[in-house]
Amino acid sequence: MDGTSRTPTLTLPQAGGGNGKVRLGVQSNKKTIAFLFAMPLLGIMALFEIAPLLQIAWNSLHDADGQMTWTNYAEILGSRFQRKSFETSIIISVGSALFGIAVGLPIANTLRTMPVRLQQTVLTYANIGSNFTGFPLAFAFIIMFGMSGSFTLLLVKAGIVDTLNIYSTGGLVLVYAYLQVQLGVLLLFPALGAITADIEEMATMVGASRLKFWWRIGLPILAPSLIGSFILLFANAMGTYATAYALVGLNANLVTLRIGELAAGDVYSDPQLADTLATLLILVLVVPVIVEQTLLRRRRK
Repeated sequence: MDGTSRTPTLTLPQAGGGNGKVRLGVQSNKKTIAFLFAMPLLGIMALFEIAPLLQIAWNSLHDADGQMTWTNYAEILGSRFQRKSFETSIIISVGSALFGIAVGLPIANTLRTMPVRLQQTVLTYANIGSNFTGFPLAFAFIIMFGMSGSFTLLLVKAGIVDTLNIYSTGGLVLVYAYLQVQLGVLLLFPALGAITADIEEMATMVGASRLKFWWRIGLPILAPSLIGSFILLFANAMGTYATAYALVGLNANLVTLRIGELAAGDVYSDPQLADTLATLLILVLVVPVIVEQTLLRRRRK
């Protein structure tokens, strides 16, 4: 003993000290593994999505001789014909998207009350129908609603119509509506899971009518899903090319048809103008996405 009194001390481990480091290490390893597994997908996106978009944007800023210029944009924006193609495409896309939501939402809501097997059957049909696009879809509508189509002949025989002209903008609207309703059902059916039976029962208990429930409670709850679904339906219609080309050829003044005409036209070909139109089309599709994200961010706050 040296005469100096010492008080024994007990060092307690800090809460989460060692275990926290272990957890951080495990999470870091999981992120690294997840990133490695995602590398093939990221590589495919870079090669087939990002790189082509950058190339299109770069080509739009150059003329046929490779000189950098804004002439392509000036020509597109100064052309009434090209501006009209955007106007027509936007009107058809907005109208068909609203129609898809207006019809798809009641169908999806009714589908919730049906047996599971019937739900799966309807959703499977909607999934197949929404992917049945391009030339096969146009051919199917020609067989049904063409000049000598089966439904056209039935309607003419019944005296309902004199004839149907599906090879027109009206025909395009009919085909787009067919696609949008099915895709709308697929997008909105899962979102309706947010409206549980408890919410509906509580609204009924306080005396809310069915209409008031949807106006005050249902639609506000579904607002983010409705906005997101509208943007997807809008983009789906704006980007449609094969179906429109197979049905009306180049007779309809749509952006996608103008791009195809300029990119590989037999009479008049201008790839730089085609890339300019494609770049402007991308911007038209990006703006609604930015607006949607801004609205959702404000809603979360």
